[in-house]
Amino acid sequence: MKISIVRFTVATLTASHAIAALAQSEEEDLAQVYGDKATVSIATGSKQELRRAPAVTSVITAEDITAMGATDLNEVLETVPGIHVSTNGIAYAPLNIIRGIYSANNPQTLMLQNGIPTTTLFTGGKGNVWGGLPLENIARIEIIRGPGSALYGADAYAGVINIITKTAADTQGTQLGARGGSFNTWDTWAQHGGKLGNVDVAAYLRVGSTDGIKEIVSADAQTRYDNIFRTHASLTPAQVNTNRDAIDSSLDLAYDKWRVRAAYKLRDNVGTGTGIASALDPVGAARSERITTDLSWLDSNVSQNWGMGFTASCLQYNDTVQTPFVLYPPGVTFPTGAFPNGMIGAPEKWERDIRLSAFTTYSGFNDHQLRFGVGHDDLDLYKTEEHKNFTLSPAGLPIPVGALTDFTNSAPFMLPQRRKVNYFYAQDEWNFAKDWTLTAGLRHDEFSDFGGTTNPRMALVWDAAQNFTAKLLYGQAFRAPSFNEKYGINNPVQQGNPSLHPETNRTLEAVFSWQARRNTQVNLNFFRYEMEDIIRIVPNKAPAVGAVYNNTGKQTGNGVELETTWEATPELRLSGNYSYQKSIDETTNKDAGYAPHHQLYGRADWHFYGAWLLSGQINHIADRKRAFGDNRPQVPDYTTVDTTIRYRIKSQWDFAASAHNLFNADVREPSLAPGLIPNDIPMAPRSVWLQAVYKF
Repeated sequence: MKISIVRFTVATLTASHAIAALAQSEEEDLAQVYGDKATVSIATGSKQELRRAPAVTSVITAEDITAMGATDLNEVLETVPGIHVSTNGIAYAPLNIIRGIYSANNPQTLMLQNGIPTTTLFTGGKGNVWGGLPLENIARIEIIRGPGSALYGADAYAGVINIITKTAADTQGTQLGARGGSFNTWDTWAQHGGKLGNVDVAAYLRVGSTDGIKEIVSADAQTRYDNIFRTHASLTPAQVNTNRDAIDSSLDLAYDKWRVRAAYKLRDNVGTGTGIASALDPVGAARSERITTDLSWLDSNVSQNWGMGFTASCLQYNDTVQTPFVLYPPGVTFPTGAFPNGMIGAPEKWERDIRLSAFTTYSGFNDHQLRFGVGHDDLDLYKTEEHKNFTLSPAGLPIPVGALTDFTNSAPFMLPQRRKVNYFYAQDEWNFAKDWTLTAGLRHDEFSDFGGTTNPRMALVWDAAQNFTAKLLYGQAFRAPSFNEKYGINNPVQQGNPSLHPETNRTLEAVFSWQARRNTQVNLNFFRYEMEDIIRIVPNKAPAVGAVYNNTGKQTGNGVELETTWEATPELRLSGNYSYQKSIDETTNKDAGYAPHHQLYGRADWHFYGAWLLSGQINHIADRKRAFGDNRPQVPDYTTVDTTIRYRIKSQWDFAASAHNLFNADVREPSLAPGLIPNDIPMAPRSVWLQAVYKF
């Protein structure tokens, strides 16, 4: 880290003391009403006040989700400062971009569900057949912006998102709901919370379907090859393929200190978006099944000064093909031959991830809170299958073989792979002086396929006044190579590299939280990060050949995040945030590309006539430059406006109507490869939704 950044941070901390002093006359009053008394667990593993958490954290509650009128997790995350939800053209998989750290599959953001990774082994992220996540069963979402590997290990690199589902305490009684709207979209769900003898029970079931958006792509990868090989195979202009069917269910049982959870997530008939190889495919369809189970035990006071807990979980995940993917359309021609029926592939994979973890806490030392943890992960991509109508030449060009053929045992996209991880961590929260806390942590992970990595963090938190807290944070993180990056073979788009090692990230942050008035909260964050050994695909020379993954290059970034909430009246709440980031690829000394430099978000919630709630929000995304070598104009800016009106009758009926992208802005997310989807990925136009919920 540059010394100037440290000097700047120290100077800012000093200035913060002067600011806080101006508010001392209000301390006694503010002590009664400070903030919203929000708590967060994601920063240390134990519950604590949000403003004192040793990380840059955000909490979104079920009440927030209801007020904003969101219908999917992506819409909620877009409201968080420093997070932009972009899109991979393959199946329109969401990319949760934090602080400008952008990549095709988004493995740098770790998403947890009830503390357990949702990561799939093949891509390292949530998987391209993610298909969205409904919101009705979410109690709260806790987010770290910045490194979290000292506590959460691999892939807690740019940030961590923990989705906490509802328990019996959150869902007393039974709820039935239905929603319908644009793109022939509908959802129905049932939810129940209560007791069965001494057991707390929470159950959830949701079924839904959508035809998806029908936006037009004017040119694609096949357009490029048509120009090279003088063919006319491209289907463009044509619609993207974004339909899907969905089932989500879960069961949560709790007895005394024990909890058992099970969940099922099916995404069926999932369209290929802009195509698996960035060539439109109107017929290809995928399917994914995600079955998760976990058993946990927790006792925060197992004996004097000691707490303990453990978790055992299993994820069974498969990603299969319903209708084979048309990588390139009928008539595509390469120097190795023509494909009159198109270049077709059907790669499929199955994995089983078993995770065991245990921790203990100790508070017997004065002013110290100690936490120690150990764990073991057994990550097994145990089965792969592939059918296709091509092989690859020694130069990597596709060679036609006629009919769809089973290449599972001769030339698959990947052989089964297994990775085992053992880890341990230690953390100390030391209240070394009045109003001062130093949190220090260290975690070591040992991987069976590439060795070990050790990641520390430190956080200095100062309660400068009753209404003002300042933090200075430092952390390191790593991102493990995905199985596709390390072991992918026989793929015309991208090839793996067995010698890959992890990406690394070092981040310095200065954080300020100010309760300006009884009804006004202001948070301000500054950050700087340095990424090294970035895993990127390096193109081969031949025009139709894919690329090989390598550790190459370095990226630095810095920025600021400002957010505020104003309870203007008991009926009116205003909130908003602004984020700025600038990320530089040190290899080229150019902008790293594709992530917005500026994000501006504002929201108003107005309760009127008792049972009515009107909510409106505006989101502005600006200044998305291209990466080095991509000479297209920068990605267009956009501004969207959403509004929701809600009416509740005697705590039983709840009706809502929403309009998203009210003024029909032309929203586009960047396509990463220049010339493949040259005009970028079109997103949803204006949409309207109606919803009814009955509780009893």
